[in-house]
Amino acid sequence: MEGMSGPYLIRGSVSLPEAELMWRFSRSSGPGGQHVNTSDSQVELRFDLARTEALPPVWKERALERLAGRLVDGVVSVRASEHRSQWRNREAAAVRLAALLAEASAPPPKPRRATRIPRGINERRLREKKQRADTKRGRSGRDWG
Repeated sequence: MEGMSGPYLIRGSVSLPEAELMWRFSRSSGPGGQHVNTSDSQVELRFDLARTEALPPVWKERALERLAGRLVDGVVSVRASEHRSQWRNREAAAVRLAALLAEASAPPPKPRRATRIPRGINERRLREKKQRADTKRGRSGRDWG
């Protein structure tokens, strides 16, 4: 891995500004060993989505709407504690936040256009279905008498 990758790309040329990221560190849960009681390896990354100027207004609106359940006073929060080193947890949290914002600010998918099934295909399906039913009906032991 290379050094901290600075501004994290969301999509296109839009990235998370380092100045707007709020980091908090605490002791991670789980097993440890030497050094476990002295290292604050769990990372909580907070980003003020409501007040940021880094995102285009349309993206910001979309993200605020889609992440409404996750926001606390307009701030989105992400935690990472899967690695033993704080540095790797910082990377993981920042990448997770960037991915979350990219997904939340993405344009909605194009609506599905309904298409008609060609009559020939439908007729063939029904014909094959009837043949299969006849085959199965012929297997019953009623006529063996």
